[in-house]
Amino acid sequence: MRFCPLYSGSSGNSIFIASESSKILIDAGLSGKHIEKAIKDIGEEPQYIDGIFVTHEHIDHVKGVGVLSRKYDIPIYSNSLTWKAMSKKIGKIKEHNIKIIDKESVSIKDLDILNFQISHDAADPKGYVVYNDNKKVCVATDLGHFSEEVKESIRDCDAILIESNHDVEMLKFGPYPYNLKRRILSGVGHLSNEDCGKAIVDIMSDKRKVVFLGHLSKTNNYPELAYQTVANILQENGIKIGKDIELSIAQRDKPSSCVNF
Repeated sequence: MRFCPLYSGSSGNSIFIASESSKILIDAGLSGKHIEKAIKDIGEEPQYIDGIFVTHEHIDHVKGVGVLSRKYDIPIYSNSLTWKAMSKKIGKIKEHNIKIIDKESVSIKDLDILNFQISHDAADPKGYVVYNDNKKVCVATDLGHFSEEVKESIRDCDAILIESNHDVEMLKFGPYPYNLKRRILSGVGHLSNEDCGKAIVDIMSDKRKVVFLGHLSKTNNYPELAYQTVANILQENGIKIGKDIELSIAQRDKPSSCVNF
């Protein structure tokens, strides 16, 4: 199994996941050309993507979805409310590539893709857990808060992309207008660095985890600050980085290091 954040940040998100016989994307929130380049940069080919799974309709998650589907005849998977909300943003899609998720899990060849509810200001936002044999990876960003459903869904994952969006003090005293600050800090906004660290503590188990901190704000965060804030919380709770957990930042503008199981 292979897990690779291609891009992660407030300016665009896409994650590549593959098994021996299946390849999927979770979101495609940059231009089609950017996504194509990133896929090729990790030694893969976009024409072999078996499906794009959409978390929600915001443009930093769907910008390249329609382009890639039309160019490479790729199916797009999302729930019905998200389809309705994103349809004008992604353009016309061939009927056979419109895949409405009406149950908790979908199988593509040897991958099982489970969706779970997340708290965000979108039509019907979802996170995804992807299984192959005894390996489990997940994408959990755009989290207004870390709910019990999210916690239980991702607890036993081997590799996780989890949101560490902002530093609360940077956001409060930063340039955003009051209404936007309030939205980000709300229960349907984004997870702070501190809340991300606490969430990781809550899901730790005997299984060693690879964790990417993702969806960082360009305005209200720094990679070094996000990493150090989370690292301090983990260490305060007796979790050893490098032993119990492999911790890194998902890159904003290029593919991160791939995790290969």
